[in-house]
Amino acid sequence: MTRPTDETIAETLLRLVAERGADKTVCPSEVARALGGPHPDGWGPLMQPVRRQAVRLTKEGRIAILRKGRPVEDPDDFRGVYRLSLPR
Repeated sequence: MTRPTDETIAETLLRLVAERGADKTVCPSEVARALGGPHPDGWGPLMQPVRRQAVRLTKEGRIAILRKGRPVEDPDDFRGVYRLSLPR
């Protein structure tokens, strides 16, 4: 399986967030699974590329990265479990 391009990852991320709608969130692993399939060997390696695209799209104001329900202050520097949503 070829690795999806950054463009494909970004498009999938934006589509899933839009489909989920306002005030709802998407787990980054959902984006990775949509691209890499259900097996961890397929989606696991996509987690870092998904995070990179999430950071880029957050800086562009197109999505929000949430930690504990709140937008992260610095998209370049956050840790732990996070969710993705439409910007508020």
